[in-house]
Amino acid sequence: MKRIVLVFSVVLLLVLGKFWIGIYEHDEFGSEHIFIKHRAIWKTYFYSPVGMSDLLISDLTIEKQKEQILFDEFVSSKGLSK
Repeated sequence: MKRIVLVFSVVLLLVLGKFWIGIYEHDEFGSEHIFIKHRAIWKTYFYSPVGMSDLLISDLTIEKQKEQILFDEFVSSKGLSK
């Protein structure tokens, strides 16, 4: 019984970690950093398709636009990746 509780607890912690802990790639230097997300989302790795270029979000494909919007919401707007 204790083993089942232990396994359940570990799985629960891993799932919660997946929802609340993220990794972002710095848009200028390319280094990766761990951060705490402000809301639960399954996505873990965040990067900026625009980076430090002069591209506009409208110049990107739909998939990369979504990626940039998530990067802006979770990383840039929280003062990370400066």
